[in-house]
Amino acid sequence: MEWLFDPNIWVGLFALIVLEIVLGIDNLIFIAILADKLAPEQRDKARLIGLSLAMVMRLGLLSVMSWLVTLTEPLFHIASQPFSGRDLILLLGGLFLLFKATTELHERVEGKVHVHTGNREYASFGAVVAQIVVLDAVFSLDAVITAVGMVEQLGVMMAAVVISMAVMVLASKPLTRFVNAHPTVVVLCLSFLLMVGLSLIAEGLGFHIPKGYLYAAIGFSVVIEFLNQLARRNFLRKDAHIALRDRTADAVLRLLGGKKRAAAGVEPEEPSDTVELPAFEEQERNMVSGVLSLSQRSIRSIMTNRSDISWIDLDQDSATIQGQLLETPHSFFPVSRGQLDNVVGIVRAKDLVACLAAGQEITDEYVRAPIIMPEAGGVLKVMETLKRSRQLVLIADEYGTIVGLVTPIDILEAIAGEFPDEDEQPEVQVEGPGRWRVAGSADLHHLQQVLETDALVSETDDYASLGGFMLEQFGALPELGQAIEVDGLRFEVAELLERRIATVLISRVEPQADNA
Repeated sequence: MEWLFDPNIWVGLFALIVLEIVLGIDNLIFIAILADKLAPEQRDKARLIGLSLAMVMRLGLLSVMSWLVTLTEPLFHIASQPFSGRDLILLLGGLFLLFKATTELHERVEGKVHVHTGNREYASFGAVVAQIVVLDAVFSLDAVITAVGMVEQLGVMMAAVVISMAVMVLASKPLTRFVNAHPTVVVLCLSFLLMVGLSLIAEGLGFHIPKGYLYAAIGFSVVIEFLNQLARRNFLRKDAHIALRDRTADAVLRLLGGKKRAAAGVEPEEPSDTVELPAFEEQERNMVSGVLSLSQRSIRSIMTNRSDISWIDLDQDSATIQGQLLETPHSFFPVSRGQLDNVVGIVRAKDLVACLAAGQEITDEYVRAPIIMPEAGGVLKVMETLKRSRQLVLIADEYGTIVGLVTPIDILEAIAGEFPDEDEQPEVQVEGPGRWRVAGSADLHHLQQVLETDALVSETDDYASLGGFMLEQFGALPELGQAIEVDGLRFEVAELLERRIATVLISRVEPQADNA
């Protein structure tokens, strides 16, 4: 019994146990499928009987196989190469393992899935057990041949079979879940079968391969797979720190053919050489992107700024107010006294026109209470308020100063792009291929979609317009004609009004060819 103290024996036993477990997974899955035809109270009993019969059948096959491989007397010669009964068994067994492993690898690489489509009627217990016995005979063959190819001692083979079947009986459900969750482990073990099959064929042809070489290759592969699983676990753990909403948004954008958004603190992925053909039109992708990014946007990025608000001063005369109403195509107006911050309320344009036409004063019955929300309230809260109130919402900063207002059309523009009023020009005007004239007040999120770039918006920025972006880049108010280049785009200041950037010319910069 001195062979029990040989380290190679224990290494071979461990490797064989792992292979026997993996080879038994298919057996276990099909037993579970057959047992599923039985009544619920009989299923566990059928699984136990099936695995027990599989163990008995494998031990019996091992005994017969170990006797057959002792047949070393040459039966015939081919080109001076003698072939004995043992050689033929090894050759046939090696070919069988190569066929089995190649077939399984092909199915897994191609992504084929075996789906049980049988009916849900309960079958008789005897019929199911008979089918399990036939399956055990088929699935035991590759396990027995693998055992013969891995080790030489019959006791080690039988010990590996008994231990592997005991593990499968005790941990059948967790084992199935582990293999399904780690398909690379199955592929690795199937590659071991290829190696064992080649070893058996070499043995059958008279070329002896020391078992230590096989164990070393298997051990090295197991270590690499362990490191791979560890790296995958660390990647999933790191990925879990990214909000589920962001991961879902990135997945949807990739499905639509858009670019993946870079999370804060995460390096963007290297561009791929493969060309993706999106299944959705550009406008559809932009709209979905607008919906997914809506909750992350600041109110400042979607609101109408204070300088662009059309409001009614109740201290003015009726003719001035009526002229303002005729020039401005809005349905609601904030009404104030003297200045915008002295808000009285919100009035519908048609009520104002009716009052002015009748020569009446604007009384409280026509004035709705103003809804003023803080700038830090969030876009979704403002949207819910708009749905309930059916009027515009005024936005105030931390000091109580009115900084803008939000209407339903502002929410729609944040999702679907700009909808200019009759008295407005589009903020982004196309002047030619790769050339745009853009208002300084243009929304950066919409501009990014038009320019197909990700370099304008960052979660840490406190500006939301193109003018704010330009001021941040220059560090001060630029002069007329000054320009910068960002992400292959040239931004040139085309118009200045007072202390703000009114218009910017944007053009795509053609990459210069390298001089040879």
